[in-house]
Amino acid sequence: MDHKALAREMRGLREQVTGITDTAVAAADGLLIAADTDGSIDPEGLAALAAAGLGLARRTAEATARGALHRTVTYGSHGCAAFYAVGDTALMVVLADEGIEVDRLHRATQPALRRIDLILTEKAPEGV
Repeated sequence: MDHKALAREMRGLREQVTGITDTAVAAADGLLIAADTDGSIDPEGLAALAAAGLGLARRTAEATARGALHRTVTYGSHGCAAFYAVGDTALMVVLADEGIEVDRLHRATQPALRRIDLILTEKAPEGV
């Protein structure tokens, strides 16, 4: 996996959308893959919580025949946490302040999610 490319995607999303404060990518089981967070955020804990929340949301979408889950958003008094499925095996968490335009965030995130999925599923060259 190209960790530099993954870091570029997370940093690029933060630079593209005003209001994003932190990002993280985790495996669907909650293990942290990469994080672009400040010191007040525990990235490993965030990854575990995001995986649990996204798993519950996926099961709810399936049980209610809503189709494949794309995202879920939790709103708080100081902003929001958006959890996005990255294929079937990973997720991305985006934390944002209360001024974020959530629709803009969702639009900007889609191309980044596709690129992150490619990075995560990219096969290493043989012999490496």
